Amino acid sequence: MREQLAKIREDALSRLAAVRDSGELEELRVRYLGKKGEMTAVLKQMGRLPAEERPDMGKLANEVRAAIEEKLAEAKKRVDAQALELKLRAETVDVTIPGRVPDIGHRHPMYIALDEMKEIFIGMGFTVVDGPEIELAELNFDRLNAEEGHPSRDWSDTFYFDRDSRVMLRSQTSPMQVRAMDTLPLPIRMVAPGRVYRKDEVDATHSPMFHQVEGMVIDRGVTMADLKGTLNTVIRKMYGENTQTRFRPHHFPFTEPSCEVDVQCHKCGGAGCPTCKGEGWIELLGAGMIHPHVLEMAGIDPDVWSGWAFGFGLERTAMRRFKIDDLRLIFENDVRFLEQF
Repeated sequence: MREQLAKIREDALSRLAAVRDSGELEELRVRYLGKKGEMTAVLKQMGRLPAEERPDMGKLANEVRAAIEEKLAEAKKRVDAQALELKLRAETVDVTIPGRVPDIGHRHPMYIALDEMKEIFIGMGFTVVDGPEIELAELNFDRLNAEEGHPSRDWSDTFYFDRDSRVMLRSQTSPMQVRAMDTLPLPIRMVAPGRVYRKDEVDATHSPMFHQVEGMVIDRGVTMADLKGTLNTVIRKMYGENTQTRFRPHHFPFTEPSCEVDVQCHKCGGAGCPTCKGEGWIELLGAGMIHPHVLEMAGIDPDVWSGWAFGFGLERTAMRRFKIDDLRLIFENDVRFLEQF
């Protein structure tokens, strides 16, 4: 038995000194110290020894076990250190290699146009206001002089939430003009940008969800000449001093007299193309003098105060600003398109 223990010790220490990885180390631990290992097999023979030899054999067996356990611990440290070294080598970062330049986003072309427009109006003394997209028909229609029966109030044109047609997705940002008349002190100069919703079919110049920038001025003695001069100034600052505009008579319940304002088509220069539907002009906004009845509903005396209002289509403004020939490109989020701006 003494010879067996000596052989186990020599063999175990020799093998542990040469161990190369954690798998081999665990295999040796089980072989020598496991429940079915060689040390356990020797100790099971202790019962066959004479009583007087057992203490010495027990002491020797403990010494052999202790030596193997010590060598196991040393081997584990060595194997763990080697594994860490290999891992560090595999994960080494060469700091001299040029890094990857991250893709940095930028503003959407439509919001570039919006920010430019807001800067122009702020520079002219206007206040920018914001409001809810879910609106009351009272503010979206009634207070804007569009009474029951007006075509724009039909279910085929407007997104309503209730059967009574009183709560809706706003079809224009004009309700913010009503809110401004109710809350802001006179005189008023304000613009209201935001999303609006109408049941329009999608094409090169229309979408059921789009953006408007509406504005209003109320003061003493303002006229249609002030409106025309202001809009021409804004349009030429946006598109250049040589931009051609056209004011056409129109009708809006909110304003009287009213007009449509067109800009010459950026795609064909007025010759006619699919973008402008062959007309040579693209409608950009509607405008006009605020109807006296609208002022009266807000408690403003139309004999003392007068005003004008306008509403830009932001997508069309961006299309003209960046020479985009199809409104759908603005909403499709195609990176190949957006990276151009």
